[in-house]
Amino acid sequence: MKLSDFHYALPQKLIAQYPADKRDRSELMVLDRGKQTIEEHQFTDVIDFLQPQDCLVVNETKVFPARLLGTKDKTEAKVEIFLLRQLEAGLWEVLVKPARKVRVGNRLSVGKELVCDVIDNTVSGGRVVRFNYNGDFFEAVERLGQSPLPPYVKREPEPMDKERYQTVYARVRGAVAAPTAGLHFTKELLRKIENRGVKIAPIVLHLGLGSFRPVNVEDLSRHKMDSEYYEISEESARKINETMKQRGKVVVVGTSAMRALETEVTSEGWVKANRGWTDKFIYPPYEFKIADALITNFHLPGSTMLMLVCAFAGRDFVFKAYRKALKEKLRFLSYGDAMMIL
Repeated sequence: MKLSDFHYALPQKLIAQYPADKRDRSELMVLDRGKQTIEEHQFTDVIDFLQPQDCLVVNETKVFPARLLGTKDKTEAKVEIFLLRQLEAGLWEVLVKPARKVRVGNRLSVGKELVCDVIDNTVSGGRVVRFNYNGDFFEAVERLGQSPLPPYVKREPEPMDKERYQTVYARVRGAVAAPTAGLHFTKELLRKIENRGVKIAPIVLHLGLGSFRPVNVEDLSRHKMDSEYYEISEESARKINETMKQRGKVVVVGTSAMRALETEVTSEGWVKANRGWTDKFIYPPYEFKIADALITNFHLPGSTMLMLVCAFAGRDFVFKAYRKALKEKLRFLSYGDAMMIL
């Protein structure tokens, strides 16, 4: 398939700029691949599609406030420093704006506390910087940084974003973008799901800005994903494999969790505990090895997330659901509504 196969017209007014009043009160569109049916529910109804022998796989990555506003030494020009990933202690790959004014050798300051030197260029807008800071670096970032909202949220971050652009089960700090399918779950809903006898298997994949980076080649085989760090624990691998042995459903929350699982599949079809970096790109046709169901949001036209969803449910069926969502004026993207594919 080609990039053009995944384009559709998304009106700006349907891109959610704020989250729903309550996390689990979002709309939930349920797609049944076997029956080829599409139903509309509220997200709280997700529990009705889970059985005691099932396993819910969640991505417990935690977003940190990666957007730092600083100045360039000597000129005092304002710059934005977006932390992408830590290469080693004090050494970071970042995006800077305006990129044309930030060169190797420049020193950038965030308030009076954080100072970094630009030591290398990477891709467009990208730099490698070294921070000179003796205290708890992340504690300083938590105080000085802003929530890294996606570029299609056309407003400045607000205090509530630090809570709402974060899943309730976020635990392992390292993402600059939230695994948004998980934003709909509340602690109460998760308790009800566990009380139903459903196993919850947490894994980690730290989403980077590559999640939003557009595909620029018509031939999808030529697209290269950014590498993202993932972890699958022995305990979570055991829960998932046990579920498959007992013929329960493995229900994956989000395309990021799906990519991590599909990275670590043995030749016999089981999940393997591991940690590392993955640049796995999933697009049609693709044979999924682990998941029986997927919970996800409505994604950008031409995005790698939409391609994964089409690989899982079939491009024509997914686009039929998207046409219905557009007609019903459901809310799209990170702060929008959800779909569950059975």
